[in-house]
Amino acid sequence: MDSLLSLITFLPLIGAFVLMVFLRGEDEASNLNAKRLALMTTAVTFLLSIALITGFDPQDTGFQFVEETAWLGGLTYKMGVDGISVLFVMLTTFLMPIVIGASWGVETRVKEYMIAFLVLETLMIGVFCALDLILFYFFFEAGLIPMFLIIGIWGGKERIYASFKFFLYTLLGSLLMLVAMIAMYMEAQTTDIEALLAHDFSASPIFVFGFEIAGGLQTMLWLAFFASFAVKMPMWPVHTWLPDAHVQAPTAGSVVLAAILLKMGGYGFLRFSLPMFPVASDLMANFVFTLSVIAIIYTSLVAMMQEDMKKLIAYSSVAHMGFVTMGIFAANQQGVDGAIFQMISHGFISGALFLTVGVIYDRMHTRDIDAYGGLVVRMPAFALIFMLFTMGNVGLPGTSGFVGEFLTMAGAFQANTYVAFFAATGVILSAAYALWLYRRVVFGDLIKESLKQIKDMDTREKALFAPLVVMTILLGVYPALVLDAIGPSVTALLNNYELALGDVQTRLAEN
Repeated sequence: MDSLLSLITFLPLIGAFVLMVFLRGEDEASNLNAKRLALMTTAVTFLLSIALITGFDPQDTGFQFVEETAWLGGLTYKMGVDGISVLFVMLTTFLMPIVIGASWGVETRVKEYMIAFLVLETLMIGVFCALDLILFYFFFEAGLIPMFLIIGIWGGKERIYASFKFFLYTLLGSLLMLVAMIAMYMEAQTTDIEALLAHDFSASPIFVFGFEIAGGLQTMLWLAFFASFAVKMPMWPVHTWLPDAHVQAPTAGSVVLAAILLKMGGYGFLRFSLPMFPVASDLMANFVFTLSVIAIIYTSLVAMMQEDMKKLIAYSSVAHMGFVTMGIFAANQQGVDGAIFQMISHGFISGALFLTVGVIYDRMHTRDIDAYGGLVVRMPAFALIFMLFTMGNVGLPGTSGFVGEFLTMAGAFQANTYVAFFAATGVILSAAYALWLYRRVVFGDLIKESLKQIKDMDTREKALFAPLVVMTILLGVYPALVLDAIGPSVTALLNNYELALGDVQTRLAEN
């Protein structure tokens, strides 16, 4: 199908339009219809994405399913996927029906809630498919709006503060990226990402305010993109918006934020920083390694101090994203493979962990760790599922969490043994805080009166976790499912990176 990618991208937006125009009222029947329509829309979108992955050829390292249309004013609508981006499209469409299913208990402004998530799905898919700078920037920035509304309207007591903090952090970082995109257009005279990937941006040293900038234009552009992607991931020290956003967001909002939105930063590094600015990426690798190791160790220690379950898992996400950035800028096959695998795996595991918090929050209306204990007595099914994803978060062999962490550390070891050594301490620390959380919530004596009548997960909740359980175990025992799909594209990316880096360094040496 020539327009399959556009159909996958904009079908949720069509569903949102139908909801907005044809569903009226706030009665129970209207709310139920809104939920059903949103669930059906996301489910059909996922089925279409299965057709996308089925027709995708992993051995073709170029962009596939490309659609290109010239718009008025010289703007171009260009979409396509390669071996890296197609899996992020799949991750998004796979998780969105689960997100809608997890929102079944929402009773306030249900129609608007479902519209926000459907619009957000279109914008997230668009980020991974856009092959034009302006189109990418539109999808990348517009995604802030529905998430801002989700946190600000349906969030907790401090939702206004958290939503504005989230919005301002990510917006300010992206303004520098916009400036860089304008500079790239002025340099290359195109906004086509495919053409820009082949463009040789100048790496000759330049002087700014009397200081020599090694890597020249590449370094300046790299830093501007880094400002945006580092906030989005988020990397230390620009991570402080994430715990507040997670704590205040509704459960479904936390799932989307952790499982999909954070991955846009890593995807940006792979799509722009590494292939377009190879000299700058090489020059700044040790800087990124340093920030990554600090994130892994520092945020793991902070996680151990938390009393709020959501905040603990949020800091855990920052630590795990440290492995991702470390793997990407190791710039070797194992590192980049591991980084992508870690992002996919983290999407399933972190999404599931936030869902588990939502299960008990719906019953007790508190996320305070001290409010629980002994839940295994009353909620054995919950205890079992929570244990699986806790083990995945720790990186237990046999779960998808192990593969990603192992590969990123193997890649980092080839690039810098000290970085791999210090990053490995994060695995120990993650075991400490994750098992500490599990013991305090699930084990112990059931002494709190408020917990003695708590009910285990119902059929709907178990059904939500089932696909996440399957994927976490499947990727743990059969990682080739992902690695075979991304391998050729990653190899091509790294070959082009090494070639471009070598050419530029040769020219600089001759001059």
